[in-house]
Amino acid sequence: MKSFKFLVIALFCVITSCTIDKTDYEAEIDAEVPEYYEFKEAVSFTSGIYKISIEALNGTFYKGYNELHLKVLNTLTSQDVITSEVTFLPIMSNTDGSKTSCPYKYNPQYDSTNKYYTGYSVFTSESTMANSWKLYVSFTADNQKHEINKDISVEKQSNKNLNMTTFTGKDNEQYVIALVAPQKPTVSENKLTAGIYKYNKPVNASGTFPDPSQFSYSEVSGYTLKLDPRMPEPSMGNHSSPNNQDLTQQIDGLYHGVVNYTMTGNWTLNLILMNQNGLIIKGTVVPTDFTPGVEGVKSELYIDTLF
Repeated sequence: MKSFKFLVIALFCVITSCTIDKTDYEAEIDAEVPEYYEFKEAVSFTSGIYKISIEALNGTFYKGYNELHLKVLNTLTSQDVITSEVTFLPIMSNTDGSKTSCPYKYNPQYDSTNKYYTGYSVFTSESTMANSWKLYVSFTADNQKHEINKDISVEKQSNKNLNMTTFTGKDNEQYVIALVAPQKPTVSENKLTAGIYKYNKPVNASGTFPDPSQFSYSEVSGYTLKLDPRMPEPSMGNHSSPNNQDLTQQIDGLYHGVVNYTMTGNWTLNLILMNQNGLIIKGTVVPTDFTPGVEGVKSELYIDTLF
C-alpha cells in the first residue's frame, strides 16, 4: 500500500512538472515570438542632394535573414531616383583587424510596382564590442557615381523561429542556412522557408577596399534540405510528426518545404543538406527511438525553434 502511495505521488510530480513546463513555454512564446510585417527605415545615407534609405522589418537589422527595401531620393525635387547601378555590401570588422561579410544581394533589383530596390542581408553575428558592422552602398545619378558607407547596429534575433546556422561542409566549403518563415508557426502543417548560401572563396588578390570579390556569397542551386523535426526535451521523448516535406529551391531562390508542428514547445529541425548529385554536404540521420526521460539525439546539422 505504501509503495502504491509513493507511485501516485511520483506520477503527480511528473504530471505537475509537465504542466509547469508547458505553462513556461506559453509565457515564453508571448514574450519572445514577435511578428513584424511593417517595413520601416533602419538607416539612411546622404550624398550631395541624394538620400538613400534602407528599410527593414520593424526598422531593425537582426541577426539572421533580413529582407531589405532601398530607396534613392532626390531631396531637391522629392522624386525617387531610378538607376540600375545600386550596390549593397555589408562588412563586419573584428578587433583583430580582420574583416568578413555575410550572405547578401550585391545588386538589389528595382521593383517598379512598389518603387524600391529589393535585396537581403543574412547577418551572421549581432553587433558587439568585438564585432562591428558597416554598410557600403553605391548608386549612380546624373552620370555620377556616389559611394557612401555607414556604421549600423545588428540586434539579437529573439524569435527562435528565425534562427540560423553556419558550418563547413564535407566539401570544405562554408555554408549558411537561415530560416525565413514562418515568424510564428501554428500547431499545424506550416510552410517552411529557408535561405541556403555558400561563401565564394576569392580567386584573385584583393583590389581596392571594399572589394566585393573578397566578400562574395551565392545562393546554392539545386540542393535538397532533408527535414526531420523532433521535440528533444526528455519529457517529449524526441518524438517527430507526420507529413513533413523536405525543402527544395523555388523560383525566388529560397528553399521551401513543410514542417508539421503537433504541439507548442521546443522543436529541433534536424537537417541533412545534399547537393545536386545527392551527396551529403552536412547532417546525420536521427534515431527513430522514442526516448522518454532522455534528451533526444540531434543531427550534426540542426536548427532549434520554439513557439
